Amino acid sequence: MVGPSRPQFVLFGSSIVQDSYYEGWGATLSHVYARKADIVLRGYAAWNSRRALEVLDIIFPKDAKEQPSLVIVYFGGNDSTIPNPNGIGPHVPLDEYKENMRKIGMHVKNLSDKTRTIFLTTPPINEAQILYNIDPQGQLQRTNEACRIYAEACMEVCHEMNVKGIDLWSAFQKVDNWKDVCFLDGIHLTNEGSKIVTKEIMNVLKEAEWEPSLYWKSMPSEFGEDSPYDVVQPDGKTTYNMSNIIYPNNDLWD
Repeated sequence: MVGPSRPQFVLFGSSIVQDSYYEGWGATLSHVYARKADIVLRGYAAWNSRRALEVLDIIFPKDAKEQPSLVIVYFGGNDSTIPNPNGIGPHVPLDEYKENMRKIGMHVKNLSDKTRTIFLTTPPINEAQILYNIDPQGQLQRTNEACRIYAEACMEVCHEMNVKGIDLWSAFQKVDNWKDVCFLDGIHLTNEGSKIVTKEIMNVLKEAEWEPSLYWKSMPSEFGEDSPYDVVQPDGKTTYNMSNIIYPNNDLWD
Protein backbone atom coordinates (compact mmCIF):
# COMPACT_ATOMS: atom_id res chain seq x y z
CA MET A 1 0.00 0.00 0.00
CA VAL A 2 1.05 3.56 -0.64
CA GLY A 3 0.03 6.57 1.36
CA PRO A 4 -1.71 8.73 2.16
CA SER A 5 -4.87 6.65 2.30
CA ARG A 6 -7.76 7.91 0.20
CA PRO A 7 -11.45 7.07 -0.06
CA GLN A 8 -12.01 4.06 -2.29
CA PHE A 9 -14.59 3.88 -5.06
CA VAL A 10 -14.99 0.27 -6.18
CA LEU A 11 -16.41 -0.58 -9.62
CA PHE A 12 -17.85 -4.10 -9.43
CA GLY A 13 -19.44 -5.86 -12.37
CA SER A 14 -19.06 -7.67 -15.66
CA SER A 15 -17.44 -6.54 -18.93
CA ILE A 16 -19.10 -3.11 -18.87
CA VAL A 17 -16.93 -2.61 -15.77
CA GLN A 18 -13.82 -4.56 -16.82
CA ASP A 19 -13.58 -2.68 -20.11
CA SER A 20 -14.31 0.72 -18.56
CA TYR A 21 -10.63 1.67 -18.40
CA TYR A 22 -10.30 1.47 -22.19
CA GLU A 23 -11.23 5.09 -22.97
CA GLY A 24 -14.26 4.44 -20.81
CA TRP A 25 -16.21 5.66 -17.81
CA GLY A 26 -13.88 4.01 -15.26
CA ALA A 27 -10.92 5.84 -16.74
CA THR A 28 -12.85 9.10 -16.64
CA LEU A 29 -13.73 8.64 -12.97
CA SER A 30 -10.05 8.01 -12.24
CA HIS A 31 -9.22 11.22 -14.11
CA VAL A 32 -11.82 13.33 -12.30
CA TYR A 33 -10.96 11.91 -8.85
CA ALA A 34 -7.19 11.76 -9.43
CA ARG A 35 -6.42 13.63 -6.20
CA LYS A 36 -9.64 12.80 -4.38
CA ALA A 37 -10.21 9.02 -4.32
CA ASP A 38 -8.77 5.76 -5.57
CA ILE A 39 -10.94 4.11 -8.22
CA VAL A 40 -10.62 0.35 -7.74
CA LEU A 41 -11.57 -1.93 -10.63
CA ARG A 42 -13.20 -5.27 -9.93
CA GLY A 43 -14.63 -6.11 -13.33
CA TYR A 44 -15.11 -9.65 -14.66
CA ALA A 45 -16.13 -10.09 -18.29
CA ALA A 46 -19.01 -12.49 -18.98
CA TRP A 47 -20.04 -12.76 -15.32
CA ASN A 48 -23.59 -12.80 -14.07
CA SER A 49 -25.07 -12.01 -10.66
CA ARG A 50 -24.79 -15.66 -9.59
CA ARG A 51 -21.05 -15.69 -10.03
CA ALA A 52 -20.75 -12.34 -8.29
CA LEU A 53 -22.39 -13.78 -5.19
CA GLU A 54 -19.82 -16.58 -5.08
CA VAL A 55 -16.96 -14.11 -4.53
CA LEU A 56 -18.77 -11.33 -2.68
CA ASP A 57 -17.10 -12.06 0.67
CA ILE A 58 -13.68 -12.24 -0.99
CA ILE A 59 -13.98 -8.94 -2.84
CA PHE A 60 -15.75 -7.15 0.02
CA PRO A 61 -14.64 -8.79 3.30
CA LYS A 62 -16.69 -7.49 6.20
CA ASP A 63 -13.66 -7.49 8.53
CA ALA A 64 -11.46 -5.31 6.31
CA LYS A 65 -9.71 -2.48 8.17
CA GLU A 66 -10.81 0.05 5.56
CA GLN A 67 -14.12 -0.16 3.73
CA PRO A 68 -14.95 1.55 0.43
CA SER A 69 -16.72 4.87 0.43
CA LEU A 70 -18.62 3.98 -2.73
CA VAL A 71 -19.42 0.78 -4.61
CA ILE A 72 -20.84 0.99 -8.13
CA VAL A 73 -22.42 -2.31 -9.15
CA TYR A 74 -23.31 -3.51 -12.64
CA PHE A 75 -24.81 -6.91 -13.40
CA GLY A 76 -27.74 -7.82 -15.61
CA GLY A 77 -26.66 -7.82 -19.24
CA ASN A 78 -25.44 -11.41 -19.13
CA ASP A 79 -28.21 -12.51 -16.76
CA SER A 80 -30.75 -11.36 -19.36
CA THR A 81 -29.56 -13.68 -22.15
CA ILE A 82 -31.92 -16.48 -23.11
CA PRO A 83 -31.66 -19.81 -21.26
CA ASN A 84 -29.46 -22.53 -22.71
CA PRO A 85 -31.32 -25.87 -23.05
CA ASN A 86 -28.31 -27.66 -21.52
CA GLY A 87 -28.47 -25.56 -18.36
CA ILE A 88 -25.15 -23.79 -18.97
CA GLY A 89 -24.35 -20.20 -19.85
CA PRO A 90 -24.91 -16.84 -18.17
CA HIS A 91 -28.71 -16.68 -18.05
CA VAL A 92 -30.23 -16.08 -14.62
CA PRO A 93 -34.04 -16.18 -14.20
CA LEU A 94 -35.54 -12.80 -13.43
CA ASP A 95 -36.67 -13.51 -9.86
CA GLU A 96 -33.31 -15.02 -8.98
CA TYR A 97 -31.55 -12.03 -10.53
CA LYS A 98 -33.55 -9.68 -8.35
CA GLU A 99 -32.76 -11.72 -5.24
CA ASN A 100 -29.07 -11.81 -6.15
CA MET A 101 -29.01 -8.03 -6.52
CA ARG A 102 -30.74 -7.68 -3.15
CA LYS A 103 -28.03 -9.83 -1.56
CA ILE A 104 -25.27 -7.82 -3.22
CA GLY A 105 -26.86 -4.56 -2.17
CA MET A 106 -27.37 -5.70 1.42
CA HIS A 107 -23.81 -6.98 1.71
CA VAL A 108 -22.35 -3.71 0.44
CA LYS A 109 -24.64 -1.55 2.59
CA ASN A 110 -23.56 -3.49 5.68
CA LEU A 111 -19.84 -2.97 5.09
CA SER A 112 -19.90 0.32 7.00
CA ASP A 113 -22.15 3.24 7.84
CA LYS A 114 -20.25 5.36 5.32
CA THR A 115 -20.30 2.94 2.38
CA ARG A 116 -22.60 4.19 -0.36
CA THR A 117 -23.98 2.16 -3.25
CA ILE A 118 -25.02 2.86 -6.84
CA PHE A 119 -26.56 0.19 -9.07
CA LEU A 120 -26.30 0.53 -12.84
CA THR A 121 -28.95 -1.19 -14.94
CA THR A 122 -28.12 -2.93 -18.16
CA PRO A 123 -28.00 -0.46 -21.04
CA PRO A 124 -29.90 -1.17 -24.24
CA ILE A 125 -28.21 -3.11 -27.02
CA ASN A 126 -28.11 -2.82 -30.80
CA GLU A 127 -29.25 -6.28 -31.84
CA ALA A 128 -28.35 -5.72 -35.49
CA GLN A 129 -24.71 -4.99 -34.61
CA ILE A 130 -24.09 -8.13 -32.53
CA LEU A 131 -22.25 -10.98 -34.25
CA TYR A 132 -23.19 -14.58 -33.49
CA ASN A 133 -26.37 -13.58 -31.66
CA ILE A 134 -28.38 -16.60 -32.89
CA ASP A 135 -28.43 -19.80 -30.87
CA PRO A 136 -28.62 -23.30 -32.46
CA GLN A 137 -32.42 -23.16 -32.21
CA GLY A 138 -32.49 -19.94 -34.27
CA GLN A 139 -33.38 -17.64 -31.37
CA LEU A 140 -31.75 -14.34 -30.53
CA GLN A 141 -29.50 -14.84 -27.50
CA ARG A 142 -29.66 -11.20 -26.51
CA THR A 143 -32.59 -8.86 -27.08
CA ASN A 144 -33.20 -5.25 -26.20
CA GLU A 145 -36.57 -6.24 -24.75
CA ALA A 146 -34.89 -8.59 -22.28
CA CYS A 147 -32.49 -5.79 -21.34
CA ARG A 148 -35.50 -3.58 -20.59
CA ILE A 149 -37.09 -6.19 -18.37
CA TYR A 150 -33.91 -6.74 -16.35
CA ALA A 151 -33.21 -3.01 -16.16
CA GLU A 152 -36.68 -2.41 -14.71
CA ALA A 153 -36.12 -5.25 -12.24
CA CYS A 154 -32.85 -3.70 -11.11
CA MET A 155 -34.56 -0.35 -10.53
CA GLU A 156 -37.32 -2.09 -8.56
CA VAL A 157 -34.67 -3.53 -6.24
CA CYS A 158 -33.09 -0.09 -5.88
CA HIS A 159 -36.40 1.49 -4.86
CA GLU A 160 -37.12 -1.36 -2.50
CA MET A 161 -33.71 -1.11 -0.78
CA ASN A 162 -33.33 2.67 -0.94
CA VAL A 163 -30.22 2.27 -3.09
CA LYS A 164 -29.29 4.82 -5.75
CA GLY A 165 -30.02 3.37 -9.18
CA ILE A 166 -29.19 4.61 -12.66
CA ASP A 167 -31.49 3.50 -15.47
CA LEU A 168 -28.98 3.22 -18.30
CA TRP A 169 -31.53 1.49 -20.54
CA SER A 170 -33.56 4.69 -20.64
CA ALA A 171 -30.63 7.14 -20.50
CA PHE A 172 -28.97 5.77 -23.63
CA GLN A 173 -32.13 5.96 -25.69
CA LYS A 174 -32.47 9.68 -25.05
CA VAL A 175 -29.45 10.20 -27.32
CA ASP A 176 -29.99 10.69 -31.05
CA ASN A 177 -28.65 7.77 -33.11
CA TRP A 178 -27.79 5.88 -29.92
CA LYS A 179 -27.63 2.58 -31.79
CA ASP A 180 -24.97 3.96 -34.11
CA VAL A 181 -22.74 5.84 -31.65
CA CYS A 182 -22.84 4.03 -28.29
CA PHE A 183 -21.54 0.52 -29.00
CA LEU A 184 -18.39 -1.14 -30.27
CA ASP A 185 -20.18 -4.39 -31.08
CA GLY A 186 -23.81 -3.84 -30.14
CA ILE A 187 -23.12 -4.57 -26.45
CA HIS A 188 -19.89 -2.99 -25.20
CA LEU A 189 -19.50 0.75 -25.00
CA THR A 190 -17.74 3.26 -27.19
CA ASN A 191 -16.33 6.43 -25.70
CA GLU A 192 -19.66 8.11 -26.48
CA GLY A 193 -21.55 5.40 -24.64
CA SER A 194 -19.22 5.69 -21.67
CA LYS A 195 -19.79 9.44 -21.54
CA ILE A 196 -23.45 8.75 -20.82
CA VAL A 197 -22.53 6.43 -17.94
CA THR A 198 -20.09 8.98 -16.49
CA LYS A 199 -22.60 11.82 -16.75
CA GLU A 200 -25.31 9.80 -15.00
CA ILE A 201 -22.94 8.76 -12.19
CA MET A 202 -21.71 12.32 -11.69
CA ASN A 203 -25.29 13.58 -11.52
CA VAL A 204 -26.08 11.10 -8.74
CA LEU A 205 -22.92 12.00 -6.82
CA LYS A 206 -23.68 15.70 -7.12
CA GLU A 207 -27.31 15.44 -6.03
CA ALA A 208 -27.00 12.77 -3.33
CA GLU A 209 -27.44 14.11 0.20
CA TRP A 210 -24.62 12.00 1.58
CA GLU A 211 -22.39 12.99 4.46
CA PRO A 212 -19.63 13.28 3.58
CA SER A 213 -20.36 14.22 -0.01
CA LEU A 214 -18.66 12.10 -2.67
CA TYR A 215 -19.03 14.73 -5.39
CA TRP A 216 -15.57 15.61 -6.65
CA LYS A 217 -15.84 19.35 -6.03
CA SER A 218 -16.90 18.74 -2.42
CA MET A 219 -14.00 16.43 -1.58
CA PRO A 220 -10.60 17.69 -0.43
CA SER A 221 -7.66 17.36 -2.79
CA GLU A 222 -4.66 15.46 -1.56
CA PHE A 223 -1.86 17.91 -0.68
CA GLY A 224 -4.19 20.70 -1.76
CA GLU A 225 -2.64 23.47 0.31
CA ASP A 226 -1.17 26.57 -1.35
CA SER A 227 2.56 26.41 -1.98
CA PRO A 228 5.23 28.88 -3.10
CA TYR A 229 6.23 26.16 -5.58
CA ASP A 230 2.92 26.37 -7.45
CA VAL A 231 2.74 27.87 -10.94
CA VAL A 232 3.47 31.61 -10.88
CA GLN A 233 0.65 33.91 -12.00
CA PRO A 234 1.22 36.47 -14.79
CA ASP A 235 1.69 39.20 -12.16
CA GLY A 236 4.86 37.44 -11.06
CA LYS A 237 3.92 37.83 -7.39
CA THR A 238 1.39 35.12 -6.67
CA THR A 239 1.02 31.43 -7.40
CA TYR A 240 -1.87 29.40 -8.78
CA ASN A 241 -3.10 26.32 -6.90
CA MET A 242 -3.82 23.56 -9.45
CA SER A 243 -5.03 20.92 -6.98
CA ASN A 244 -8.71 21.26 -7.93
CA ILE A 245 -8.23 21.56 -11.68
CA ILE A 246 -9.17 18.69 -13.99
CA TYR A 247 -7.18 19.00 -17.19
CA PRO A 248 -8.60 18.67 -19.73
CA ASN A 249 -12.37 19.15 -19.45
CA ASN A 250 -12.55 20.81 -16.05
CA ASP A 251 -15.94 22.38 -16.84
CA LEU A 252 -17.39 19.18 -18.30
CA TRP A 253 -18.02 17.68 -14.85
CA ASP A 254 -19.18 20.81 -13.03
